[in-house]
Amino acid sequence: MEGIKIDLTYCAGFFNGSEFDESLETAAGMADSLDKKTGRGREYLGWMDLPHKYDRGEIKRVIEAAARIRGQSEYLINIGIGGSYLGAKALEDALHLKGKGAGILYAGNSLSGTEMSRLLSFIEDKEVSLNVVSKSGTTTEPAIAFRILKNHMEKRYGAGARDRIFAVTDSSRGAVKDICDREGYTSFVIPDNIGGRYSVLTPVGLLPLSAAGADILQLLEGAAEVRRGCVKKDSECLKYAAARNILYNSGKTTEILGVYENSLRYFAEWWKQLFGESEGKENKGLFPASVVFSADLHSMGQYIQQGIRNIFETIISVESPPLDVIIPPAGDDGDGLGYLSGKTMNYVNETALKATVSAHTAGGVPNIILGLPEQNERHMGQLVYFFEYACAVSGYMLGVNPFDQPGVEDYKKEMFRMLGKPGH
Repeated sequence: MEGIKIDLTYCAGFFNGSEFDESLETAAGMADSLDKKTGRGREYLGWMDLPHKYDRGEIKRVIEAAARIRGQSEYLINIGIGGSYLGAKALEDALHLKGKGAGILYAGNSLSGTEMSRLLSFIEDKEVSLNVVSKSGTTTEPAIAFRILKNHMEKRYGAGARDRIFAVTDSSRGAVKDICDREGYTSFVIPDNIGGRYSVLTPVGLLPLSAAGADILQLLEGAAEVRRGCVKKDSECLKYAAARNILYNSGKTTEILGVYENSLRYFAEWWKQLFGESEGKENKGLFPASVVFSADLHSMGQYIQQGIRNIFETIISVESPPLDVIIPPAGDDGDGLGYLSGKTMNYVNETALKATVSAHTAGGVPNIILGLPEQNERHMGQLVYFFEYACAVSGYMLGVNPFDQPGVEDYKKEMFRMLGKPGH
């Protein structure tokens, strides 16, 4: 199968073959527990078989709704926070969807009045549809955004707003579900057994992505390809989980995801939520950080090269970027770039990757390289599932439940108390 390949060459010297084999054996045991559904959080494993056991009827409805959105609107406003929007944004950017379908605008991921005011001004003369993604409907940020934007839609379109408002929510309960039932909005289900950060391959991510022009069936097929092989002891998923676990136990407590394509910036944000919420509990877990090179080589690069040696990097290397530009000759070579004339920017970018990995490794920072063939639907689907499965296995190797997030509620309780919410 053409897909993601892991290169551990630049971890040599940071652990040996016997250590890796032992860690890989442990990872395989955790994968077995995951597949047999005997571990902690087993009630939230609906994402595991989703790529090849998805509801065909539901996906058909998603595609039909997406076509309706494209037909009636320039933009789809997608309301959600955390896993309710990060996966969609990550893949929208990675797949270069701008201009292929409806433009996607995002709301409900902050409490900034400035940003909401700017959004309302922008859409004043635009044709828009609205999609709210929330299981409960009471999470503060998306709930406020939905109230404001629903009001805008009703003023703008009157009774016609009903055909332009969509929801992805709980199947049977919650504020958004009640509103959908009352108002007759088209709605889709967030499965009870799939947590937010694992939900991008459900209608949570698939509806906005399809509206933006993505081939969501190819996304699912790519994920299914990884699912079929990830449980094998020599799978790339388990090698990644094994390597990062060894590095963590040796004192490398921060993992930096590095990307060399700006279009993967939000994919790194999705990755940080996935691993941060899954592993960061019980005073354990790698701290997930990210950089976009080569820009961040001129900021974070100094720290990575010579700062505290508690870090390692995981680098996504795109083997065939979709577009390229040839560097032209210049008559006087006043910029001193004559040696690059006729070469491509992607060639220079790839060389920067190799040079940086070499320098950082020599500086005491091990590097894990993940080779991604292309940034298309199939391979991005593979990458999503690769990280989801590796994250679940890694959580089990740490001894934590990778499917809950009890600490997320603490700030909410304090904020509700300060705001004077009844009962708090």
